[in-house]
Amino acid sequence: MKEGKAYIESGILELYVLGELNAAEQREVEAMAAKYPEVKKEITAIELAMEQYAMENAIAPSAELESIILGKITPKVTGPSLAPLTAPQEPAAVSLAPDRYESKIRTLKYALAACATLLLVTGVALYSAHTELDTAKNQIIALNQDKQRFAATVNYMTETNKELQTIADMPADPDWKIIRLAGTKMDPEAKMTVYWHTSGRHVMLDNSKMALPKNDDAHQYQLWALVKGKPVDLGVFDVKTDSSHILLKMKEIAGADAFAVTLEKRGGAAGPTMDQMIAMGGV
Repeated sequence: MKEGKAYIESGILELYVLGELNAAEQREVEAMAAKYPEVKKEITAIELAMEQYAMENAIAPSAELESIILGKITPKVTGPSLAPLTAPQEPAAVSLAPDRYESKIRTLKYALAACATLLLVTGVALYSAHTELDTAKNQIIALNQDKQRFAATVNYMTETNKELQTIADMPADPDWKIIRLAGTKMDPEAKMTVYWHTSGRHVMLDNSKMALPKNDDAHQYQLWALVKGKPVDLGVFDVKTDSSHILLKMKEIAGADAFAVTLEKRGGAAGPTMDQMIAMGGV
């Protein structure tokens, strides 16, 4: 009795259940279990305790997942390799081994099911994290696009404010001349406004006060300054309903008696086409 108790307290039975003993040590444990009932009882108790621990800490798999896992495990652990490990001359040990392996199989099944479920949960978590990362990237892209649109709006408002301020300051500067061009026979309804700074030579058109037919892709309007009866080219421009600027800068001129606009082929002409003159106004 004392020998059996001492054997139990040695810790070798736990190693036996965990499969950490060599063949000789296993046979020794099985022989002691056959000789001392309390040793065999302790082995059973250890196996049940480990099985219970595995069950309590396992995550229950789905029926489909459990079927796949058990289908892969069962053939490996129930095949010929599970023949009794005890020698023929030790019948008591033979009766112990099947119980031991059945218990270990049950524990292994639950442990592997728990691991598989943990991997499944981890996969779902990684997929969710990846989805959230894609969402975050899309939000960053959208924010950048909003930032660009906001910057463009701010720039437009800044330029517009500057141009409006230039127009507002013109009456206080006597060097600014405001020339209003009226329509001709080509289009009596046409009209536009030219701002000319006589000392600075700046010439600008007011898009907000321009009433000319929209030109096609093959033609452009051309502004002319009449200097002592001779036309001087001041550049070409397009009539755009969505123009982002109020003021359209043209070529500079030091002196002028009048301004006129003709419709020419795209790129402009060396001289004005008189029958295509659409607006004119004197200084």
